[in-house]
Amino acid sequence: MVLKTIQPRLRAVDTRTVKPPPKVADAELQTPEHKAWALEVKRRAGWRCEWLDIGQRCNVAAPARLFADHIKERRDGGAPLDPKNGRCLRGRGHSLKTASERAKRMSG
Repeated sequence: MVLKTIQPRLRAVDTRTVKPPPKVADAELQTPEHKAWALEVKRRAGWRCEWLDIGQRCNVAAPARLFADHIKERRDGGAPLDPKNGRCLRGRGHSLKTASERAKRMSG
């Protein structure tokens, strides 16, 4: 005996048809001046992450992927090429900081 099922009244949405916009690198971040700034920030940090978690400095160092992060983001008026406005962060810290700043910006 073969059991038949009733077809659902609502069809599932195929999310594969909705494509996110293509990711485009910010042209300013590709300039030789910005690359020199990023290199200087990473050298000054000794190629180590400067993220502070409960007063403790992160101990991740190169060859982990490190980012030169703007302390005060460019969108918020931070100086884009001032080494004092930069710190070296690993991916986790950079993502947390960026998400936090974006949330502050969007809240008001």
